[in-house]
Amino acid sequence: MPLIPSISAARWLLILIAIAGIYFFYGFLVPVLAAAVIGFATWPLYSDLVRRTGGNTTLAASIAIAFIVTFLVLPIVLSALYMAGEVRDWFGWAVHVNRDGAPPPQWILALPVVGSWLGDQWVQYVGSPGSLGELAQIVSGAHIGNIYRAVLAAGGNAFHVVLTLLFMLIALFFIYRDGSTFVRQVDLLGERILPNRWERISRVVPATISSTVMGMTLIAIGEGIVLGIAYWIAGAPSAITLGVLTGVMALVPGGAPLSMSLVSIYLIASGSLWAGIALFLWGTIELFIVDKTLRPKLVGGPIKLPFLPTFFGLVGGVKTMGFLGLFIGPVLMAIIVAIWREWIREAELTEEQHMQEPELQLQLQDSAEK
Repeated sequence: MPLIPSISAARWLLILIAIAGIYFFYGFLVPVLAAAVIGFATWPLYSDLVRRTGGNTTLAASIAIAFIVTFLVLPIVLSALYMAGEVRDWFGWAVHVNRDGAPPPQWILALPVVGSWLGDQWVQYVGSPGSLGELAQIVSGAHIGNIYRAVLAAGGNAFHVVLTLLFMLIALFFIYRDGSTFVRQVDLLGERILPNRWERISRVVPATISSTVMGMTLIAIGEGIVLGIAYWIAGAPSAITLGVLTGVMALVPGGAPLSMSLVSIYLIASGSLWAGIALFLWGTIELFIVDKTLRPKLVGGPIKLPFLPTFFGLVGGVKTMGFLGLFIGPVLMAIIVAIWREWIREAELTEEQHMQEPELQLQLQDSAEK
């Protein structure tokens, strides 16, 4: 009789192979997850494209990738390059101020009530030579020179970003082309792992991922473009960069109103009173309409994520996966919430059945006595 049964040996071998695969391909995990999320989110549109191409999945996948590169990847890359240049200029100014010092700007001193206090804080933490570096050391734990060099290095890592993006597009192409076959295989395994539950979960989760990602992305891009144009009309400096930052902040609950309010306050304090007031009023009306009409319809789908899981998903995703975590984190939280609600639903149904059993028994006894 063998010391280790063949079934146990095969299971341990599969586990070791899975661990080795995760170890060797860990660097590709983020682009593959990003490709999977994009594939889930755009699958209804891709299915319509497959029908229009007569069922040719290779042609449909190629057209879909071309659309994504043209209308999503290129605008994001161009905006990021432009913003990176301005951010480097901002950090260059910070290094200059840290070396020579700078008086508080007049628009800060002109702020009502808090202007003089902010001016004193500027002199203490920013205006004196070396004070900005000490503040950066306290906040981030790194010297401002090291932060500036890190920003320059991040701008020089474009080749790595391009490779990651290329791998994501390749993975997305095969997800589009072979997605239906892969879904059938996953459904087959899912029914073995979660019998009588997999069908409901496997239909709710993709719809949730699609609506969450598409809703968050469309709203963030729309708010970034609309408010970026409003910044430019109001005369705010670096309107494109501020619009991109507002779009990124729009992924976080309350981020877009905060960005718009800060730009409005800057305009008012710098002397553009009516421009700042008009920007604040326009931004308030626009964000109110989006939050009350579009966001509830676009984001969440069958799983309406509460604020706390959404916030945890955003923070945890950014901490572990960087920018892509803004999308992957909420998706994972949507999956967890979907599974949790499914279990709660089953528990409630089981409890109702237990409560109804005594009533049924009493009815049967009454009918038998009659």
